[in-house]
Order: sequence, then structure tokens, then C-alpha cells
Amino acid sequence: METLSIRIPDALLLQTGASREALEHESQRWLALKFFEHGQLTSGQAAVMCGLNRVDFLFEASRQGIAVADLDGEELTRELMAGLGE
Repeated sequence: METLSIRIPDALLLQTGASREALEHESQRWLALKFFEHGQLTSGQAAVMCGLNRVDFLFEASRQGIAVADLDGEELTRELMAGLGE
């Protein structure tokens, strides 16, 4: 995995009261979520990027309002029917 450096305002550290390490982790999580949301990373790749397992990443994405499945109407109907045992 590559490492990038980003510039952030000093005020962000002061306002959040977070440590540099915590802010770095939070930034990686937000980047992973956005890259996943825009289809640039798979859920597995994004999970690795932010240090979570895939299931926990998908739960976090859902909590943030990011769709974790991209099913059309017909696919959704099939999935629901299968879940109901029909």
C-alpha cells in the first residue's frame, strides 16, 4: 500500500481535540468511504484502507448513508423473494 501526505489546517487538530494519529485514522476512514461510494474501491479494498474487516466496513458505510448494494428493481425483488423463501 502506498502512503500519501495531505495538508490539513492546524485548526482541525485544535477544534477536534484529536491526536494526530486519531485524525490520520479518521481521514483514512472518510477517504475509504468516499472512494467506495464513488465505485473507485471495492468494499474489501476500502476496508483494508481504513483498517476494518469487510463486514464492519459495510456496517460503517450503511451508518453513513452510503448504499452498500447496487441492485436494480428486478434483482431486489429476487433477493427479497429468496429471503422470504419463495
